[in-house]
Amino acid sequence: MAAPSPSTAPANDLAGAGRLFDYWLIVYRRTWKGSAISSFVNPLFYVLAMGVLLGDYIAGDPGQLEGATSYLAFIAPGLLAGQAMQTTFGETTYPVMGMIKWQRVYFGMTASPLSVRSVILGHLGFVMFRVGLACGVFVLVMAPFGVFETVWGAVLAFLVQFLVGLAFATPIFAFSAGLKDESAFALVFRLGMIPLFLFSGAFFPIENLDGWMQVLARATPLWHGVDLTRMLTLDTVDGSAALVHVVYLVVLALLGWLWAVRRLGRRLMS
Repeated sequence: MAAPSPSTAPANDLAGAGRLFDYWLIVYRRTWKGSAISSFVNPLFYVLAMGVLLGDYIAGDPGQLEGATSYLAFIAPGLLAGQAMQTTFGETTYPVMGMIKWQRVYFGMTASPLSVRSVILGHLGFVMFRVGLACGVFVLVMAPFGVFETVWGAVLAFLVQFLVGLAFATPIFAFSAGLKDESAFALVFRLGMIPLFLFSGAFFPIENLDGWMQVLARATPLWHGVDLTRMLTLDTVDGSAALVHVVYLVVLALLGWLWAVRRLGRRLMS
């Protein structure tokens, strides 16, 4: 007997995604302790170690730190955007593989009236919940240190993290959905996430990099997220540059979405 093909009907995609979001929340309520350290404690350690303790040895020259009056004020936006990226990587790699290969839950879901789009929307909705939770804690940790020039800057910097997370979530979800095993994830983390975090302007201005490395850094989604977050945090918004950052992240998220729908649909039919 042939296996039922996954549904791709657009009807009730949002309703189905809502049910999938509930599923992920139930799972998270049972497993949240496993991510508590990385989500809630690590931000405080980063701010204290990198911003406060190391920052005491680095002169707060606005001319060298893109307008920041202290090293803490410079790296705080980069750490915030990096938190959004790292949370997204964690939620769209092994969890996607588990739902396809180990638990095979996605096969059962799409054999029901749920569509592939509903499955992806529900998962991405939960990823955005995790990004909001982790980055919200980060903002609360940073606020007492006076790194935000305005309240609205803090609010907008927080909201931007959803766009940063989505720009990573859709293509990484698509990549994970087509893998046959998890061996590639080690390379994704070591040669993808870690270099992005280190060389996308979070810890030093990318102008310090060699010419070709600077061009490469500017092409990464994390640099766009870091620069946009830093503008809002320091209240130094350049309208045209901010628009470029937003358009870049939106386009990447949309392209990743189209790839994810196609790739997961093919995987579930294989």
